[in-house]
Amino acid sequence: MSDDFRQSGGSPWGTPPGGSGNGSGRGPTPPDLDKILREIQEKIKKFLPGGSSSGGKQAILIVMILGFVWLASGLYRVLPDEQGVVLRFGKFVKTTQPGLNYHIPFPVETVLTPKVTKVNRIDIGFRSERDSGFTSSGGVADVPQESLMLTGDENIVNIDFSVFWVIKDAGNFLFKIQDPEGTVKAAAETAMREVIARSNIQPILTEGRAVIETDTQDIIQEILDEYNSGIQITQVQTQKADPPDQVIDAFRDVQAARADMERSKNEAEAYANDVIPRARGEAQKILQAAEAYKKEVVAKAEGEASRFVSIYDEYAKAKEVTQERMYLETMEKVLADIEKVIIEKNAGSGVVPYLPLPELNKKKVVN
Repeated sequence: MSDDFRQSGGSPWGTPPGGSGNGSGRGPTPPDLDKILREIQEKIKKFLPGGSSSGGKQAILIVMILGFVWLASGLYRVLPDEQGVVLRFGKFVKTTQPGLNYHIPFPVETVLTPKVTKVNRIDIGFRSERDSGFTSSGGVADVPQESLMLTGDENIVNIDFSVFWVIKDAGNFLFKIQDPEGTVKAAAETAMREVIARSNIQPILTEGRAVIETDTQDIIQEILDEYNSGIQITQVQTQKADPPDQVIDAFRDVQAARADMERSKNEAEAYANDVIPRARGEAQKILQAAEAYKKEVVAKAEGEASRFVSIYDEYAKAKEVTQERMYLETMEKVLADIEKVIIEKNAGSGVVPYLPLPELNKKKVVN
């Protein structure tokens, strides 16, 4: 215990300045609270206009001003990207939209204004540097317990995806669910496992990702709506869909074999598409040629028959003339390209002079 404390008579209050205690030897006298309050009132009256006579009116005026200020403090503004959540003694009352609004001033009601247009993202199956500080290759670390899923054809697929969401009802978002991010993550993982369990591995790895993303988004939204979470899922985006790392090499060999099969199949279809139309064209050409030959033969036969009938009709009318004409026409055809010598049988043993008809024809051609 210090000497100062002893000199004050053993009391922690000490001796008041300008005094020596109460004379009883048991320490200093306690402060007079009534006197202190009177002094404060006197000082306040000095600052009020009109002195103490108008003090009551001025006090009422001050109280009215303070009351007006208190009531005006209930005005609040909600920005376009926010929703106002009004709490009355800590209990959720209502949600207000962007603009100027009013609530009962503090401490009766308070207002929260969460951002409802901000797009939030949750990664499932992997963690990036921005999320967890991982420093693996590419800044991404795989989380197998989230990414490994069983497909409908009993294969295992390693799928990473991201879920994007916004707040659509701030009241439900703040008070209906305790852990919004954890709820969205659990619902997303459940929905993706359900969709993968209904699908075969081949569409998951190739052209079926868009369908999987849409189905997963619908299921997540249904789950969150059942919880009255106040969350709207805007997009589900697949980042990666591969076989497990332990069998990825063998799976790639299978994929290469399937690609070779598809290529051979396409080449065979291309060859068939080239050969079959050409063969059909050749067959059609042969059919058309046969049809033309048929029509030609039939027409020629019909012409010969008509000619024979017309000759026969003329022969029936004048046999000798027709015979002579037929003989001359036949000889004309037979002797057309033959060197001819005309011999007169009644001219004795000599050859009568003759007119060289072939030479005359040759001269006509030359001329």
